[in-house]
Amino acid sequence: MSTTRRAFGILAAGAALGAPAPAGVASAAPRGRRLIARDDFCHGLGQWVTELQNGGTVTASRGVLEIDVPGGATVWFKKRLEGPYVLEYTATAVSAGGPNDRVSDLNNFWNAVDVRSPDDLFATRRGGALEEYDHLKAYYAGYGANYNTTTRLRRYVGEAGVRPLILDYTEPLLVANQPNRVRIVSDGPTVQWWNNGRLVFGHTDQEPYTSGHFAFRTVWSHFRVSDIRVWRLRPQHP
Repeated sequence: MSTTRRAFGILAAGAALGAPAPAGVASAAPRGRRLIARDDFCHGLGQWVTELQNGGTVTASRGVLEIDVPGGATVWFKKRLEGPYVLEYTATAVSAGGPNDRVSDLNNFWNAVDVRSPDDLFATRRGGALEEYDHLKAYYAGYGANYNTTTRLRRYVGEAGVRPLILDYTEPLLVANQPNRVRIVSDGPTVQWWNNGRLVFGHTDQEPYTSGHFAFRTVWSHFRVSDIRVWRLRPQHP
């Protein structure tokens, strides 16, 4: 990553974190919305596709999606999402002495399309290593990545070796065994990623990605995820 690119990310991040939450903060809730997808994780992985680099386990039962992996893992929601929408879930980084309990990398792809098979994300085979996702056009949030030292937003552009950095923080980070209540807003040019009521990433994209697939992404870690829900937002009237 170039010094210029990193500097831009840091400056933008400082501005975003230093500013009060925008008026549209609660925009996702008061605005009319309709539930279009959910999984309570009581009936297996029928709504999901897993891509594992070095094995591990991904299970869904008793209300919990459990991801316990020694390497890279991407867990895709099969349903393609069309904006405007709000997606919410709760995830906890497990630290209980297990071999993968590293407390790192609560990451997401959203509005993802693979340029090699733009009409069907799953027509292209991927094996869980991060570089295999360079051909996506997508937003990517990396919360508490790199051994829980960085929190970054990227905008993938579908080119090998190119992962443009939009925002680059050194906090907030993960806290072991504490829930992260995540909200993702995809509303035209408005791109937001919230955690526990705090706007972590707020970005206005002049050429937004407005539809595609959502995924949980992590590497060498152990997470428990619950109750993912997606709401369609009603268009705002001028």
